[in-house]
Amino acid sequence: MSAGPIPQYMFFTKGVGKHKHSLQSFEVALRNAGIAPLNLVKVSSIFPPGCKIISRKRGLSMLKPGQITYVVLAESRTNEPNRLTCAGIGLATPASGQHYGYISEHHGYGLTERKCADLVEDMAATMLATTLGIEFDPDTDYDSRREIYRMSGKIVESRAIVQTAEGDKNGLWTTVVAAAVFVC
Repeated sequence: MSAGPIPQYMFFTKGVGKHKHSLQSFEVALRNAGIAPLNLVKVSSIFPPGCKIISRKRGLSMLKPGQITYVVLAESRTNEPNRLTCAGIGLATPASGQHYGYISEHHGYGLTERKCADLVEDMAATMLATTLGIEFDPDTDYDSRREIYRMSGKIVESRAIVQTAEGDKNGLWTTVVAAAVFVC
């Protein structure tokens, strides 16, 4: 039995789209993110050991239209004027290159870009911390826990990519996407 592909590279992208139809606003958001011509397959949230993060430009140049492409995708849509919508992806990577990391996603309403970024970064770092045996109080604020994670020496980095937008004032569908895109 052969194992499935293990991604060698990953890049982040985001986009926003507006259209009178919900599905087409999603398509416009994917175009804005540069990933519309790909056959996207949503996967869960593991960052493979040894995977390298590359630029969006380099990642897109390695993919071909129609290619089956694995993504961790966050998306949110609204047709309510002025409603704030958000989609975010967080990543936490371990110090040991032999261990996997975590990717988190959130899609929702009412969060600013900063708050959404903090949320997805916190989720990814917390999932990684629990698998690495880092002791912390889950009820403390993320800034305090972030310091504990960093001081443990077991988590190298956490980061986020977020797309927010206000619903179109004339009621067009507004879609936001954020994605971690794998290249095998």
